[in-house]
Amino acid sequence: MEKIKKITKDMIIDDVLALDESLGEVFLGFGMHCIFCHLGIEETVEEAATVHEVDADFLVKKLNEVYKQNHKGENK
Repeated sequence: MEKIKKITKDMIIDDVLALDESLGEVFLGFGMHCIFCHLGIEETVEEAATVHEVDADFLVKKLNEVYKQNHKGENK
């Protein structure tokens, strides 16, 4: 079986949201409304974090925590 994917800083925001739409709540929690912006189609997580003065590593950590929680048991 395929393992759970890991979110990385170089992923495009739209690709992250395609994994799990609820991850949008994580972005919103950081004040990153870019998920509604046309730039989300091309912008990486790290690029968006930089623009919004958010620690990209911490953001990715939180995204992965939520993703893992939402999809636990899927890789068994």
